[in-house]
Amino acid sequence: MSEPNKVFKPYVAPDSLMKEFTPKAIILGGIFGILFGAATVYLALKAGLTVSASIPIAVLAISLGKRFLKTTILENNIIQTTGSAGESIAAGVVFTLPAFLFLSTDETTGNSVGIEYFSYWTILTLAIFGGILGTLMMIPLRRSLIVQEHHNLPYPEGTACASVLIAGEKGGDFAKPAYLGLGVATVYAVLQHLLHIISATPTWITSQKNKYFPSAQLSADITPEYLGVGYIIGPKISGVLVAGGVLAWMCLIPLLATLVSPDLIALQQIKLGMLKDMLTAGGRGGWNPETHEWGNMATAIYWGYVRQIGAGAVAAGGFITLMKSIPTIVSAFKGGMASMGEKGAVALSRTENDLNFKVVIFGSIGLVALMAFLPQIPGTNIFYKLIPANQNS
Repeated sequence: MSEPNKVFKPYVAPDSLMKEFTPKAIILGGIFGILFGAATVYLALKAGLTVSASIPIAVLAISLGKRFLKTTILENNIIQTTGSAGESIAAGVVFTLPAFLFLSTDETTGNSVGIEYFSYWTILTLAIFGGILGTLMMIPLRRSLIVQEHHNLPYPEGTACASVLIAGEKGGDFAKPAYLGLGVATVYAVLQHLLHIISATPTWITSQKNKYFPSAQLSADITPEYLGVGYIIGPKISGVLVAGGVLAWMCLIPLLATLVSPDLIALQQIKLGMLKDMLTAGGRGGWNPETHEWGNMATAIYWGYVRQIGAGAVAAGGFITLMKSIPTIVSAFKGGMASMGEKGAVALSRTENDLNFKVVIFGSIGLVALMAFLPQIPGTNIFYKLIPANQNS
């Protein structure tokens, strides 16, 4: 429970008349959003996870904006907020759009038609609608989750961004490590990818006949982007990710290599559509129909079994987290609606002047309705239900 006696006092007073929402802040934030959004898409597709760009953008906002554009601390906050919002939308796109490859199927043939929706206008439409809808949904929750729970919920990344902005306002050359890291990463990438002096993925594999760890595999992508991700997310989350890799490649795969025959793995890959049949060579791991063996047993087991185990664990974790968060979300939404419904003659301060709740409600309903009818949105939507297919051709 929050402590009502404690009133949060922002660094910049609510009645302060300081430049905040200005064109130069929006433009510079948009540029950072594009740059970090592109990096986020690459990192998400390569590593399967992303990190927020709020802190790096806050550092760049101070080092570039304050030095060359004479921006205020509130303008720098707008820059990092705009940039990190663009990066967050890019992360949302890259994690959801690939699902359409599997979820969009033709009703007659059953084949995936999701590739049809991987077009510029489809992605742009989804990104715009998703970003606006997410912003509208956050407005009723702001007071309950951020203002009233400020002393209970740590918000470590937001606190770190605030500390960076305040430190930049006070002065100091703390942006130098960021540019030094950029230079070191560039040199490392050149040595690794262009000159091939440094191995990108060193790998150690045991044979299927190994007595203690059959078909175990130990490998790592030693790249600058992974080093940066690990530095940002910290040792605790990094340790969880490493533990998952050790569990999969050093425990589950050797165990399954001992208990499951190559033929059963082949049948599993046939069910998953990775292998045509038992008489055809191929599949994940290199199936040999003549010897009934796999070229890479660890890879075959990973694609046949371990990936499904991991997907189930992720889904279970997501559902558990959602169920635990429902009471907090409901109470926060109720508190947000109640506080936004309060009307009075007293003028609201700069920090309490939220968007009108009617705009939030009707805007959200309008966006959902629009997404249901637009033909650019993937899936079998209302547009196709109301208009027969032969009229669209």
